[in-house]
Formats: sequence, C-alpha cells, structure tokens
Amino acid sequence: MTEQYEEQDGVGVQDALQRLWTPHRLSYVRGEGKAVGDEPEGCPFCRVIGLDDAEGLIVARGELVFAVLNLYPYNPGHLMVLPYRHVPDYTDLTDAEVAEFAAFTQRAMRVVRAVASPHGFNIGMNQGVVAGAGIAAHLHQHVVPRWGGDANFMPVIGHTKVLPQLLGETRQLLSDAWGGR
Repeated sequence: MTEQYEEQDGVGVQDALQRLWTPHRLSYVRGEGKAVGDEPEGCPFCRVIGLDDAEGLIVARGELVFAVLNLYPYNPGHLMVLPYRHVPDYTDLTDAEVAEFAAFTQRAMRVVRAVASPHGFNIGMNQGVVAGAGIAAHLHQHVVPRWGGDANFMPVIGHTKVLPQLLGETRQLLSDAWGGR
C-alpha cells in the first residue's frame, strides 16, 4: 500500500491533532450512485455487473450470483453477495439462486478469514426500506468481518470510519484468494 501525504502551508494555529481526510466519502454524502427508482436501469448493483471487475470492485462472479466489495464498508473486507437478477426479496430467488447465494456467502467468509483473520462476522440482509435496506430493489446480503475492538469512538463520536487499506487493494487480495473467475 502506498500512502500519500501532502504537506501544505497556510493560515491557522498548529495543534497536536492528526487530520484524517476521507474524500472518497464525499460522493456518498452527495448521494451519487444511489438507486433511482426500483427498475434495473437506476440500480447501481445492475450497473456494476457490466463494469470490469477491478472498476466495479467485483471480487468473484458465479453463474447466478456475484460478490462485490461494499463501496462504503463498515469494516475492511465488507462484501456483499447479490443475484445478477434484479429482484427485491429473498423469496424471489429460484432454488438454484438460493444454493449459489449460500455457497458464495460461505466462500466469502472462508476467503476473508484466509486473507484478514477476522474474529467473527455479521451476515445479513435488510428486506425493504423500513428494514434498513439502502437499495431495497436489488437483494443483497452483507458479509461483514469483525475484530475485537473494531467499533471504537471514531464512527460513534467522529462519524468517520478508519480503513487501513484502499478498496482496490482489498478487492485484489480477496479476488486472488477466491481463485475464481
């Protein structure tokens, strides 16, 4: 990982605080890339399927489902498993989709364990806007690695998530470990 620091000169009183700049989150704050309506044309998950894997942060592709890094992760290695079909509800999946969806979830856990040694996982999906789904029109399941002490004051008090690695680097590590297509 190459870290880039930019020295600047200007006006202000120097203090002992470090500044953590997260400019990549500005697009989230502005609402860019959010779903527009319930149709596939406005769905960022449907759009990402057509991108190259590195650009779309896709870790692995299966026949019926795929795994992609969350663009706004709760923790490093936060993946989502999604069907290619634009369906809103778990009960809309075919038996074959359910089987591959479950297998991809298991594989995601194994891969993240091999790469990052988390202490546990949160696995889940929010069905519908009232249940907390940010993009309710396209079913997705979160696979969030957890470590002891990973929820500290930064997100709670500072409204800032500290991630030790760029998403592209995380995607490459997970994709290589996945060994898939």
